[in-house]
This record gives sequence, C-alpha cells and structure tokens, in this order.
Amino acid sequence: MFRRVYLDNSATTPIDKEVFEAMLPFLTEKFGNASSIHFFGQEARAAVDRARHQVAELVNARPAEIVFTSGGTEANNLAIRGLVEANDKYGKHIITSEIEHSAVKEVCIDLEKRGFEVTYLPVYEDGIVKIEDLKNAIREDTILISVMMANNEIGTIQPVAEIGRIVRELKETGKKIWFHTDAVQAAGKIPTDVEEINCDLLSVSAHKIYAPKGVGALYVRRGVRLHKQNIGGHQERERRGGTENVPYIAAFGKACELAKKNLAADAARLTELRNSFENEVGEKMTDFVFNGKRGSRLPNIANISFRFIEGEGLLINLDMQGIAVSTGSACSSGSLEPSPVIRALGRNDELARGAIRFSFGKENTPEDVEYLLEILPKAVENLRRLSPVYLQKVAK
Repeated sequence: MFRRVYLDNSATTPIDKEVFEAMLPFLTEKFGNASSIHFFGQEARAAVDRARHQVAELVNARPAEIVFTSGGTEANNLAIRGLVEANDKYGKHIITSEIEHSAVKEVCIDLEKRGFEVTYLPVYEDGIVKIEDLKNAIREDTILISVMMANNEIGTIQPVAEIGRIVRELKETGKKIWFHTDAVQAAGKIPTDVEEINCDLLSVSAHKIYAPKGVGALYVRRGVRLHKQNIGGHQERERRGGTENVPYIAAFGKACELAKKNLAADAARLTELRNSFENEVGEKMTDFVFNGKRGSRLPNIANISFRFIEGEGLLINLDMQGIAVSTGSACSSGSLEPSPVIRALGRNDELARGAIRFSFGKENTPEDVEYLLEILPKAVENLRRLSPVYLQKVAK
C-alpha cells in the first residue's frame, strides 16, 4: 500500500509535540519583549534564560557562553567572521576541510577575497580529515581552524577532540589560535561536550533536533573575542543585536532538554534502523557504493551512490511513491553540479551524481524501512533500463 515515508531528517525534522507545547504560550499570552523591564518582559526573559541553560546543558557549556542566533548559518558566520575580524592582527590564515557545509565554506571563500588565506584539508575515501594533514597545514599566521563535528551528507564524524587538543597545546606555547566546529548535524545525535572537544566556538541549530526553523546558537568559550555581525542592539551580551525570538528560543531549549534525555536510546534505535536498511541493500541490490566510513558516522545517515542513474531522477521517482530522500545538502538544492562532498571522497562524476542520502528520524519505524526496501530496488532498476551503458553491461 502507498504510504508517506520521510527520510530527509538531516534537512529538517518535524516539530516534537512537547517542543510545540513549550513554544505555544510565547506566541499568545506571554508575548513580552525579553529586553523590557516590566512583568511581561521579565516573563519572556525568564524563558530565554531557561532555554539558555537547556542549550548549555546539551553541550556541557556555561549558560553565559551561549549566544542565540537565527540558525546554524548565522552561528557559523558569527563564529568565523567574528573571530577573524576581531583577531586578524595575529594572522590571516584559516584551516577548514573540503567537506564543510556551505555556511562555512562560502564564508571562507568570501574571506579569501578580503585578503585571508584558506587551506582546505582533504578527506580521502573514508570522508575523515587526517590529523597529520592538519598538523602540516598549521602556520605561524594560522588563527582559526574550522572543521565540522559530523558531515551533513555522509555523516562521518571528524576527530574534533584531537583537533581541539592540538589547538590547546599550541595555545599553551603562547600562539593565538582558535578552534570552531559546526555541530549542527551532530548535537543531539551523538554526545557533544565542548570541554572534551576543547573547542572555542561550536554551532548548533534547532530544526535538526525537532524544533522550529529560524533559531540556533553559538557556543563562545569565555574570553573569546568576536566582532559582532548584527549591529543595532545590546542583546546577547553585546554579541548579537536583535530582539530575541522568544517562542522559538523556548522551543529550542525544550528540544535540547529532550535530546539530552533521549540521546542514547534514540541513537541505538536509529543505528538499528539504518543498519538493517543498509544490510538489506547489500543483499538485494548491485552496482552501488556506500559513501563515508561506515564505522564512524552519525547513527541516522546512510549515503549510497547508485551506478548508471542520476540521483535527481531517483529522488523524484521515490517521491512519487511517497518516500522523501535527498541528493545532498538541502542548502545546495537546485545545483546542477555533483555533490562536492562525494567528489571529495575521490568518487567520479557518475557516482557523485548517483548519490542519495537517506536520513532517519525518531518517527521512522521498521515498517518504513520495509516499504523503502520494497520500492527502492524497483525504482533503481527502472531508471537503469533507460541507461545505454547499463543495458550494454547487462547484454554482456
């Protein structure tokens, strides 16, 4: 029977019922501006303060180190631009990776136009940055390293704790260098501890953990100087001007609380769902490649390149049968170019264009996987029969 199956949870997640209920009062009767000193304003301020504690607890930070933003993109911009603009007297060299989200990569490209130099670390076939490459890239004028905690397309988890240790040791020698990690996909899915990572800056986003789109946060370690990007108000301890989005911040806080509480159980269930799907693909299908190191990745992401097809065609075919997946990052949807992340693994254009991301969420069930496995092999086979190259292969 036809059913709707949502497997694009890395793009966005549905709002959790408890999260929605936490948000609702601040859309109606508790409408005050958190900067106002009267009762209505202080009621809103209390909600923001409570959420700040909840976000801080998810990543093991101090509440005062949490800056609310409009989402992960703004958090990344504030982290990278804010850090280098406030500290460029110490150097103008940045290190990042080839598989960063565009909210990091595009910022780095823009900074190159402004006189900064950027080193893009390779990731090789397993999709993971090599520590030796990182060490070799560090220069006298390096002031910032920005490497994501986990990739949004293939789910690979980067050695951020090792990077943090290297940065900390350099600081102990007196070097002025800082470490930022984009944890938008990781936070709430795997343990995320700023003290274990030893990062100075860490970005998170609400809509990846069952809260609304339009709110996120940046962890800023105490003592780190940033040049603020939003000018026009004294909010967020002078680090981000603008009236606080109280309903969404309250929702974000609740989502962080739930994510921390349910993290282990959710991760175990999602890993089981994802692995059962991949095992069945391995048994039922041919001419495909799993992308990224399978043993070191987020519990909910499977990325597979299918030979002899275009990923966009498969996405549309699956959508017509009720299954929502992705060919890569939602933020680059509409691009005709093969995924830069898949290409960074050393895959050719065919495999890059045939890549599909299946990202599971807490609402998915074993029955969803069964339905997917009923539809997917047929959809791939039907598309392949339109490929002369595949038909030649079959004929042989």
